[in-house]
Amino acid sequence: MKIETASYFGSFVDVEKCPKEIVPEYAFIGRSNVGKSSLINYLTEKKADAKVSGSPGKTRTINYFAINTNKWYLVDLPGYGYARTSKSTREDWDKFIRTYLRKRGQLINLFVLVDTRIPPQKIDLEFIEWLGEHQIAFSIVFTKNDKPKSLNNLNNRKAFENELLKSWEELPNIFLTSSASNLGRAEILAFIDQCNQTIPQQ
Repeated sequence: MKIETASYFGSFVDVEKCPKEIVPEYAFIGRSNVGKSSLINYLTEKKADAKVSGSPGKTRTINYFAINTNKWYLVDLPGYGYARTSKSTREDWDKFIRTYLRKRGQLINLFVLVDTRIPPQKIDLEFIEWLGEHQIAFSIVFTKNDKPKSLNNLNNRKAFENELLKSWEELPNIFLTSSASNLGRAEILAFIDQCNQTIPQQ
């Protein structure tokens, strides 16, 4: 797939006000500072212009980008687990995100971003378990693979997969990415293209 255009469509704080069109949506989520904005920018070759911030947890709305003249939406979701926000704010964001994931019929796949440089985190594993319980289709994206074959990265990815296999019969689709080297871009876009081709035309 080639992304010809990626234009900002809008930001929403109410799931009920998200676009009404029956257009496939692919959402991206992860812990704060996992590299989500960088990933979106290199997937779209910066056409989407997702803001990269030095302040983790800055995304506080559901941000929509229309890809290839509304062929599909790329959806930038707020990060989770940022400790510097108040407990009530974190709970509001959590409810906000989960409402979108449970109610959004247009959502085809959720890409869950995980930092490959660190060991498995409880918050990521619990979130993935919740996705399974609610039968939400998702893929895992291991980010920041500037050195994908490094022993540390390999060990962290293997440990994460082993934790999942304790409760999952098989692993979901897994992608390795690096915004520095463009690793994983073609694979993710090919996956989205394949999903789009299986969706009945309206």
